[in-house]
Amino acid sequence: MPYLTWQDKRIHYSEFRDDLRGRWPALVLVHGAGGNLYHWPPGLRRLPNHTVYAVDLPGHGRSEGSGCDQVEDYVEFLRDWADALNLSPFVLAGHSMGGAIAQTFALRYPKRLAGLALVATGARLRVHPRILEGIRADKTKVAELLAEWVHGRRATPAQRRQFVRYAMSVDTEVMYGDWTACNRFDIMGRLEDVHTPTLVIVGDQDRMTPVKYARYLADHIPDSDLVIIPDAGHMVMSEQPELTISAIAGFLERLS
Repeated sequence: MPYLTWQDKRIHYSEFRDDLRGRWPALVLVHGAGGNLYHWPPGLRRLPNHTVYAVDLPGHGRSEGSGCDQVEDYVEFLRDWADALNLSPFVLAGHSMGGAIAQTFALRYPKRLAGLALVATGARLRVHPRILEGIRADKTKVAELLAEWVHGRRATPAQRRQFVRYAMSVDTEVMYGDWTACNRFDIMGRLEDVHTPTLVIVGDQDRMTPVKYARYLADHIPDSDLVIIPDAGHMVMSEQPELTISAIAGFLERLS
């Protein structure tokens, strides 16, 4: 998989090109707090007939760097990354914290986007004190707690273990910065200024960003649609990958 250099750090991302005629805008996938690009299902990262990028944010996955503690800083990174790849207006999909990044990107750089897919996220992302207070004290305990909170009943033990492994691979301070960024994020009063066509996706068992969060997004972003996916928690794209992929693929087709 390719790398590029950003502020003297190697940034890892995946690239899949199957849109030889350029019929569709590229799809860019941004993961959530303490995550990496592999939280997105392979079928979406390699969506037939499309060009798809998935990025490891600085300090996550195989990317170097120290991470950020403000969503706005991740937005500036993402803009630089897209500039380095010379991307024309693209569809930006973000999960959880990635959704906060996507919303803020749409407010700052609307002309860079053809669409938004907001997956298991909200306009405000307040963080439970047990997460913020526990990361530095006992990251393993927090990772195991999150593995329970982010999954619905459909999730397998293997999926929960994989989530913990990914979380433990992230530096403690990077993880703390991510959750701090989430806790600071609040654009509830600015959603009507998002004029990018938007798809909002949520699992009906999501305890982290419940359905009411998704409804608020869909009710206040002018050009938006809401998809509620059954039998899925916060990790909706890994618990119900086929339904998530179908929703995003349909959204891309409508944008064309």
